[in-house]
Amino acid sequence: MPALKIGYRTIKTAVGTALAIGIAQWLGLEFYSSAGILTILCVKVTQQRSLISSWERFAACLIGIVFAAVFFQVLGYHPWSIGLLILMFIPVVVALNLKEGIITSSVIILHLYTLEYLSWKAVGNEIALICIGIGMALLVNLYMPSMEHTLKKIQLGLEGQFKSIFLEFRAYLYDHNHLWDGKEITEAARLIDEGKDLAFRDVENHTVRYENEYYHYFKMREKQLELIEQMIPILSSIDQRYLQGYILGDFFGELSEAVHPGNTAVIYLNSIERMRGRFREMDLPKDREEFETRSKLLHLLNEIERYLQIKKSFRKSDV
Repeated sequence: MPALKIGYRTIKTAVGTALAIGIAQWLGLEFYSSAGILTILCVKVTQQRSLISSWERFAACLIGIVFAAVFFQVLGYHPWSIGLLILMFIPVVVALNLKEGIITSSVIILHLYTLEYLSWKAVGNEIALICIGIGMALLVNLYMPSMEHTLKKIQLGLEGQFKSIFLEFRAYLYDHNHLWDGKEITEAARLIDEGKDLAFRDVENHTVRYENEYYHYFKMREKQLELIEQMIPILSSIDQRYLQGYILGDFFGELSEAVHPGNTAVIYLNSIERMRGRFREMDLPKDREEFETRSKLLHLLNEIERYLQIKKSFRKSDV
């Protein structure tokens, strides 16, 4: 049996619902419990989603009141009147991109149907319920816990996976019999997706912020991971050991110690240039096999350079 967990959103929803119903009841509104239903429906994961949901519900409810006024006055208060109203109402709401408000506006329409009369007082009662329910949802959703700690934790976990991958690459270049199941690649991809999703939610929790440095960071790592995956077939095709391979293995070891948010890519790009110069000064390949292996190592070096170029282009930030 999974452990019982009560999140901050659940707590906010419970508090907001109780307050909304309490206020509506204190004001003597009819159908006061509907204010709580509106609050429950409008408390979303992020502030931006709550704002969008609230607007759609508010607009749809006002349109629903207009439809109810027209249909009930013309056709009367009959079950078939409700059916015809809904038949016409839902397509209009969908066409106006207010789908979130279909359920709540339908409740408002049914309130007016239950009353079997339409007056300014009845309309005012429904608008008051809408304002209290939606307003309370927006109020409790003003508090959003900081995601900084979680994002930092994901970042450190991801960098740990990159470090392990480079150490595995080094081990293979030292010994072609070295076995690796590649689980770090899968875990790194999972952490990147999780980090991007959380960073995007953080943007939606700040209505005046349109970007998140962590999101840029995880996008950068995603591009680097794609290059790392392209290196694997090159590595696995190398079955002979030469000095150049050991040098590259050492370089992967150095890179494993440099996986961090700081932008030190230019240092290693300079090391690559020096490495190329060193390779050019070495004796020419003695046979076809050595030529092919050294060509693959050079290809691998080019991929490493592209990996570092991505990091170099990543703008400096605090993450």
